[in-house]
Amino acid sequence: MQSHRVNEILELLKPYWLKNKELSLIEILELLSKDSGFDKPLTELTDEVIIYHLKMDQTEKGDMIPGIAKDCEEDFQTALLKARGLK
Repeated sequence: MQSHRVNEILELLKPYWLKNKELSLIEILELLSKDSGFDKPLTELTDEVIIYHLKMDQTEKGDMIPGIAKDCEEDFQTALLKARGLK
């Protein structure tokens, strides 16, 4: 695993774990797995599932998904010009 991914997971995990201080790391991972709807064994839980769920846990209900928000444009004309490379 690359070091920036480790740092990202640790940074995202800290506030989630602080909400559930009484749980061990394995219990936190089990909770993440359950909350994200991951129904396979814990050994198959991927970094992507962990990172995505932790990011979504920190967003308000109804907010745009963080990965999509960066590509969102305010209006259609701006999006069209950007897609054509004119803006």
